[in-house]
Amino acid sequence: MKEYQAAEIRNFAIVGHASSGKTMLSEAMLACSGEINRMGSIAAGSTVSDHHENEQQRQISVSATLMHLEWLGKKFNLLDCPGYADFISEGLGALRVGDFAMIVVHANHGVSVGTDAVWRYATQYGIPKMIVVNAFDKEETDFDKLLGQIREHFGERVLPLTIPVNPGPGFNQVLDVPRNEIITFAGDRSGKYTEAPATGPGADRVKELHGQLIEFIAESDDSLMEKFFAQGGLSEEEMRAGLHAAIQKQTFTPLFVTSAENNIGVSRLMDFVAKYGSSPVDRQKVAAFDPDGKPVELALTDPDPVLYVFKTMSEAQFGELSYFRIYSGSVKLGSELYNSDRRSTEKIGQIYLLNGKIRTSVPSLNAGDIGAVVKLKDTHTGNTLCGGKRPVTLPKVAYPHPNIHAALKSNVKGEEEKIASGLAALRHEDPTFLYMVDSELRQTILSAQGELHLEVIADRLRKRYNVHVELNEPKVRYRETIKGRGESKYRHKKQTGGAGQFAEVWMRIEPKPRDTGVEFTQSLSGQNVDRVFVPSVEKGVMKACEEGILAGYRVVDVKIDFYDGKMHPVDSKDIAFQIAGYFGFKESFTAARPCLLEPIHMVEIRIPEDCMGKVMGDLSSRRGKIQGMDSEGGFQLIKAHVPAKELYRYSSSLRSLTGGRGVHAESFSHYEEMPREAEAKVVEESKKARAAQQAE
Repeated sequence: MKEYQAAEIRNFAIVGHASSGKTMLSEAMLACSGEINRMGSIAAGSTVSDHHENEQQRQISVSATLMHLEWLGKKFNLLDCPGYADFISEGLGALRVGDFAMIVVHANHGVSVGTDAVWRYATQYGIPKMIVVNAFDKEETDFDKLLGQIREHFGERVLPLTIPVNPGPGFNQVLDVPRNEIITFAGDRSGKYTEAPATGPGADRVKELHGQLIEFIAESDDSLMEKFFAQGGLSEEEMRAGLHAAIQKQTFTPLFVTSAENNIGVSRLMDFVAKYGSSPVDRQKVAAFDPDGKPVELALTDPDPVLYVFKTMSEAQFGELSYFRIYSGSVKLGSELYNSDRRSTEKIGQIYLLNGKIRTSVPSLNAGDIGAVVKLKDTHTGNTLCGGKRPVTLPKVAYPHPNIHAALKSNVKGEEEKIASGLAALRHEDPTFLYMVDSELRQTILSAQGELHLEVIADRLRKRYNVHVELNEPKVRYRETIKGRGESKYRHKKQTGGAGQFAEVWMRIEPKPRDTGVEFTQSLSGQNVDRVFVPSVEKGVMKACEEGILAGYRVVDVKIDFYDGKMHPVDSKDIAFQIAGYFGFKESFTAARPCLLEPIHMVEIRIPEDCMGKVMGDLSSRRGKIQGMDSEGGFQLIKAHVPAKELYRYSSSLRSLTGGRGVHAESFSHYEEMPREAEAKVVEESKKARAAQQAE
């Protein structure tokens, strides 16, 4: 296996909205390079990228797939990333280790929410971007309209370097701006092409764009700008020499057109990547932290090895596979590296290059390269591995918070341990997935980026760990409180031969301001009750608050005053006052106009303008209250308060209403009194559940 130096490597993430053609673009690249003999298809489940069973069943990408190929003497490490927002962690990890982003846009669908999202993430990472507009073999494509939309979103400096000559079925020709040529591609999906000088109506347009390209290149360098003015332009040699630097400085964003399914336009895109695309050398130095958390610079030329693990995946055949990028030094089979996050030592076993599920063993990899290693004992996504001489930690990816939740129910007793270890392993693989055992609701709650994400997690749990689980609607953390004052005089008396029990507790309760908790006070006077029993009464009250009275939910925002009572010199004891406090509180609570509070979430929704009516109507049906609206590049941003109960499966409804173009995020905001009708329903359900438990 040939060893590549950093300047010969091109690391990039293929990202974009769902169904824009990313997987077929990577398939076409592999076919052009000869890594595969013929292109597979998504429908047949035969692509190199979508090789997992759940990807083939759903016909979508779920994981970022690492592939490699050689083109014009350069090694491409490409990461085909899922387009669904549910699996955004995969794209974020890939962009974190990529030297540029290849953003794919569907010629019919145009810029979508996912396109905007990956553009933002690539910008945050400071890496150059190039746009590939795919599927020009489809009916009703309009290049100029689409270019206008792309420029509206991403700026006027988006410059087409290829233009479709004959878009629609039969598309096989592009105008090549850097070369001033018409390029005709073979119809056998080989990616081969022939070139001819640009003529006809397209020649003038190519000439105009060629002029813009030269201007952008001149702008990127002062010496080129001087030559541009002195000579009235740049020579072809000067233009090509300055093209790479102009892309690094993001003076302009190159745009290419393709039909990935038919392998049209892909090889010219690959030529451009090989000649002018970013390499690890363009990011010679990266930020890191020393063991004290102080910022340091890590150089590509540093001799000590430093690896960043951007993805982990458990494979039945291989065990846990850790994907890494080398930021300095080299890594060899048998190397001992220090995990600066876990503060443990790891021995590097077999190193692999990956093409989907095909693994090629290599003895070593150099700085700038990407590979995978198996069976690291305590290394997870986001960890840094380094040589012991200079321990550093590389910045981690900031992942979005989960916004959809489900309760995991086990259908077979005795599988709890397997489920727990399975959830822990899946959490290490996927940082955008969380789980917790909720003692209050007595449920295991899974939180993920979307309904599809939840389904994939449950599916992996079933198949990988052989457990029988299903996803249900999670219970809602309602709260109980009061709207008025109440009081009680409760006597507990028990006589069953021998020592009895006696306690009488008088208490008053009143509401407190929201979010101020439960306050227990005593204002006893005289000797009716020994003060030693005050903690006993408080304990009984707090137990009742924990259990709930109205519907079995925790009591909040109530002030309790234990102001008098009675005791017996022999029969009064701790347990008697606990019981009296418990039932006395229940009596006074019932007399104080009890009510239920429901959790309200702040929901932020990003949708195309043409979906406003449907989304607003749906929010209204969910008792949503609009808090604010804003517009951003053809999209509407809506902020609303919505009851948590109404948000179950909301992401699926939103995607349905917006044709998959809407996304949302949600976070807890506050508690609010429930409408009477909704409250009565929850109370009734609670009574039935308690009756069913007692019957068991």
